[in-house]
Amino acid sequence: MPLGGGNKCGRCQKTVYFAEEVLCDGRSFHKSCFLCMVCRKCLDSTTVAVHEDEVYCKACYGKKYGPKGYGYGQGAGTLSMDKGESLGIAQDEPGPHRPTTNTNASKFAQKFGGADKCPRCGKSVYAAEKVIGAGSSWHKNGCFRCATCGKGLESTTLADKDGEIYCKGCYAKNFGPKGFGYGQGAGALAHTQ
Repeated sequence: MPLGGGNKCGRCQKTVYFAEEVLCDGRSFHKSCFLCMVCRKCLDSTTVAVHEDEVYCKACYGKKYGPKGYGYGQGAGTLSMDKGESLGIAQDEPGPHRPTTNTNASKFAQKFGGADKCPRCGKSVYAAEKVIGAGSSWHKNGCFRCATCGKGLESTTLADKDGEIYCKGCYAKNFGPKGFGYGQGAGALAHTQ
Protein backbone atom coordinates (compact mmCIF):
# COMPACT_ATOMS: atom_id res chain seq x y z
CA MET A 1 0.00 0.00 0.00
CA PRO A 2 1.53 3.33 -1.02
CA LEU A 3 1.98 6.18 1.41
CA GLY A 4 -1.01 8.44 1.64
CA GLY A 5 -3.60 5.99 2.86
CA GLY A 6 -4.58 3.55 0.10
CA ASN A 7 -4.26 2.14 -3.40
CA LYS A 8 -4.95 4.19 -6.53
CA CYS A 9 -8.31 3.80 -8.30
CA GLY A 10 -8.16 1.98 -11.65
CA ARG A 11 -10.50 4.59 -13.16
CA CYS A 12 -9.73 8.02 -11.66
CA GLN A 13 -6.23 7.35 -10.23
CA LYS A 14 -7.15 8.95 -6.88
CA THR A 15 -6.54 7.25 -3.54
CA VAL A 16 -9.03 4.53 -2.62
CA TYR A 17 -9.64 4.07 1.10
CA PHE A 18 -10.63 0.73 2.58
CA ALA A 19 -14.29 1.66 3.27
CA GLU A 20 -14.95 2.56 -0.39
CA GLU A 21 -12.73 -0.05 -2.08
CA VAL A 22 -13.91 -2.55 -4.68
CA LEU A 23 -11.31 -5.07 -5.91
CA CYS A 24 -11.41 -6.38 -9.46
CA ASP A 25 -8.72 -8.16 -11.44
CA GLY A 26 -6.05 -7.17 -8.88
CA ARG A 27 -6.94 -3.48 -9.07
CA SER A 28 -8.79 -1.18 -6.67
CA PHE A 29 -11.74 1.02 -7.61
CA HIS A 30 -13.97 3.48 -5.77
CA LYS A 31 -17.51 2.11 -5.55
CA SER A 32 -18.62 5.15 -7.54
CA CYS A 33 -15.94 4.52 -10.23
CA PHE A 34 -16.74 0.83 -10.69
CA LEU A 35 -18.95 1.46 -13.76
CA CYS A 36 -19.28 -0.07 -17.21
CA MET A 37 -17.05 1.73 -19.74
CA VAL A 38 -19.94 1.95 -22.24
CA CYS A 39 -23.33 2.25 -20.52
CA ARG A 40 -22.04 3.54 -17.13
CA LYS A 41 -24.11 1.03 -15.12
CA CYS A 42 -22.88 0.18 -11.62
CA LEU A 43 -21.03 -3.14 -11.55
CA ASP A 44 -20.57 -5.89 -9.00
CA SER A 45 -18.83 -9.26 -8.95
CA THR A 46 -21.68 -10.96 -10.82
CA THR A 47 -22.04 -8.40 -13.61
CA VAL A 48 -18.43 -7.39 -14.36
CA ALA A 49 -16.45 -8.47 -17.42
CA VAL A 50 -12.82 -7.34 -17.82
CA HIS A 51 -11.01 -6.70 -21.11
CA GLU A 52 -7.40 -5.55 -20.79
CA ASP A 53 -7.61 -2.56 -18.38
CA GLU A 54 -11.28 -1.80 -18.96
CA VAL A 55 -14.35 -3.02 -17.08
CA TYR A 56 -17.73 -3.63 -18.73
CA CYS A 57 -21.11 -5.01 -17.79
CA LYS A 58 -21.63 -8.44 -19.34
CA ALA A 59 -24.13 -7.14 -21.91
CA CYS A 60 -21.79 -4.43 -23.29
CA TYR A 61 -18.81 -6.78 -23.17
CA GLY A 62 -20.75 -9.38 -25.17
CA LYS A 63 -21.80 -6.81 -27.77
CA LYS A 64 -18.29 -5.43 -28.16
CA TYR A 65 -16.09 -8.53 -27.85
CA GLY A 66 -18.43 -11.55 -28.01
CA PRO A 67 -19.32 -13.71 -31.01
CA LYS A 68 -21.27 -12.04 -33.79
CA GLY A 69 -23.85 -13.32 -36.22
CA TYR A 70 -26.94 -15.46 -36.43
CA GLY A 71 -27.66 -17.46 -33.28
CA TYR A 72 -25.84 -15.14 -30.88
CA GLY A 73 -28.80 -13.05 -29.71
CA GLN A 74 -29.29 -11.49 -26.32
CA GLY A 75 -31.81 -14.03 -25.02
CA ALA A 76 -35.10 -15.68 -25.84
CA GLY A 77 -37.42 -13.64 -27.98
CA THR A 78 -35.02 -10.72 -28.39
CA LEU A 79 -34.75 -8.87 -31.65
CA SER A 80 -32.17 -6.12 -31.62
CA MET A 81 -31.38 -3.73 -34.43
CA ASP A 82 -28.38 -2.43 -32.46
CA LYS A 83 -25.30 -3.12 -34.57
CA GLY A 84 -22.85 -1.76 -32.01
CA GLU A 85 -21.99 1.64 -33.52
CA SER A 86 -22.06 3.14 -30.01
CA LEU A 87 -19.38 0.61 -29.01
CA GLY A 88 -17.09 1.56 -31.87
CA ILE A 89 -17.82 -1.58 -33.88
CA ALA A 90 -17.56 -1.08 -37.64
CA GLN A 91 -20.03 -3.13 -39.68
CA ASP A 92 -18.84 -5.12 -42.65
CA GLU A 93 -21.10 -4.63 -45.61
CA PRO A 94 -21.69 -7.88 -47.48
CA GLY A 95 -20.13 -7.92 -50.93
CA PRO A 96 -22.07 -8.63 -54.10
CA HIS A 97 -23.49 -12.12 -54.44
CA ARG A 98 -21.14 -14.48 -56.27
CA PRO A 99 -22.10 -17.97 -57.47
CA THR A 100 -19.88 -20.88 -56.51
CA THR A 101 -16.67 -21.12 -58.52
CA ASN A 102 -14.59 -23.81 -56.79
CA THR A 103 -15.06 -27.34 -55.53
CA ASN A 104 -14.82 -28.36 -51.90
CA ALA A 105 -11.54 -30.07 -50.93
CA SER A 106 -13.19 -31.46 -47.84
CA LYS A 107 -11.50 -34.90 -47.79
CA PHE A 108 -8.06 -33.37 -48.36
CA ALA A 109 -8.67 -30.76 -45.65
CA GLN A 110 -9.80 -33.38 -43.12
CA LYS A 111 -6.83 -35.64 -43.88
CA PHE A 112 -4.26 -32.88 -43.40
CA GLY A 113 -5.93 -31.03 -40.51
CA GLY A 114 -7.25 -27.96 -42.34
CA ALA A 115 -10.81 -26.69 -42.23
CA ASP A 116 -13.37 -27.34 -44.96
CA LYS A 117 -13.52 -24.76 -47.73
CA CYS A 118 -16.72 -22.89 -48.47
CA PRO A 119 -17.79 -23.55 -52.08
CA ARG A 120 -19.09 -19.97 -52.46
CA CYS A 121 -16.13 -17.87 -51.22
CA GLY A 122 -13.32 -20.44 -51.07
CA LYS A 123 -12.35 -19.52 -47.48
CA SER A 124 -12.03 -21.93 -44.54
CA VAL A 125 -15.22 -22.81 -42.69
CA TYR A 126 -14.80 -23.42 -38.96
CA ALA A 127 -17.24 -25.22 -36.69
CA ALA A 128 -18.75 -22.07 -35.13
CA GLU A 129 -19.81 -20.71 -38.52
CA LYS A 130 -20.52 -23.96 -40.40
CA VAL A 131 -23.78 -24.95 -42.08
CA ILE A 132 -23.93 -28.12 -44.16
CA GLY A 133 -25.95 -28.16 -47.36
CA ALA A 134 -25.66 -30.05 -50.64
CA GLY A 135 -22.88 -32.17 -49.12
CA SER A 136 -20.60 -29.17 -48.48
CA SER A 137 -19.78 -26.86 -45.59
CA TRP A 138 -20.88 -23.23 -46.03
CA HIS A 139 -20.47 -20.04 -43.99
CA LYS A 140 -23.68 -19.40 -42.06
CA ASN A 141 -23.56 -15.66 -42.83
CA GLY A 142 -23.11 -14.41 -46.36
CA CYS A 143 -22.52 -17.65 -48.27
CA PHE A 144 -25.45 -19.94 -47.39
CA ARG A 145 -27.70 -18.14 -49.89
CA CYS A 146 -29.58 -18.93 -53.08
CA ALA A 147 -27.26 -18.83 -56.10
CA THR A 148 -29.92 -17.06 -58.18
CA CYS A 149 -31.66 -14.51 -55.95
CA GLY A 150 -29.28 -14.34 -52.95
CA LYS A 151 -32.02 -15.14 -50.41
CA GLY A 152 -30.75 -16.60 -47.09
CA LEU A 153 -31.41 -20.33 -46.81
CA GLU A 154 -32.22 -22.87 -44.12
CA SER A 155 -32.26 -26.64 -44.27
CA THR A 156 -36.02 -26.58 -44.94
CA THR A 157 -35.81 -24.03 -47.78
CA LEU A 158 -32.84 -25.55 -49.59
CA ALA A 159 -32.70 -27.30 -52.95
CA ASP A 160 -29.42 -28.25 -54.64
CA LYS A 161 -28.29 -29.06 -58.16
CA ASP A 162 -24.74 -29.87 -59.25
CA GLY A 163 -23.26 -28.73 -55.91
CA GLU A 164 -24.95 -25.32 -56.01
CA ILE A 165 -27.72 -24.31 -53.60
CA TYR A 166 -31.00 -22.56 -54.43
CA CYS A 167 -34.17 -21.49 -52.64
CA LYS A 168 -37.12 -23.70 -53.57
CA GLY A 169 -38.72 -20.94 -55.65
CA CYS A 170 -35.66 -20.37 -57.86
CA TYR A 171 -35.01 -24.11 -58.12
CA ALA A 172 -38.58 -24.73 -59.33
CA LYS A 173 -38.36 -21.81 -61.77
CA ASN A 174 -35.00 -22.90 -63.24
CA PHE A 175 -35.09 -26.71 -63.00
CA GLY A 176 -38.70 -27.71 -62.37
CA PRO A 177 -41.14 -29.05 -64.95
CA LYS A 178 -41.92 -26.67 -67.77
CA GLY A 179 -44.68 -26.38 -70.28
CA PHE A 180 -48.38 -25.88 -70.52
CA GLY A 181 -50.30 -26.75 -67.36
CA TYR A 182 -47.46 -26.28 -64.87
CA GLY A 183 -47.60 -23.45 -62.39
CA GLN A 184 -51.21 -22.55 -63.20
CA GLY A 185 -52.61 -23.17 -59.72
CA ALA A 186 -56.09 -24.25 -58.68
CA GLY A 187 -58.96 -22.92 -60.66
CA ALA A 188 -56.87 -21.88 -63.66
CA LEU A 189 -58.33 -22.34 -67.11
CA ALA A 190 -56.57 -24.97 -69.19
CA HIS A 191 -56.63 -24.84 -72.97
CA THR A 192 -57.66 -28.20 -74.51
CA GLN A 193 -58.05 -29.09 -78.15
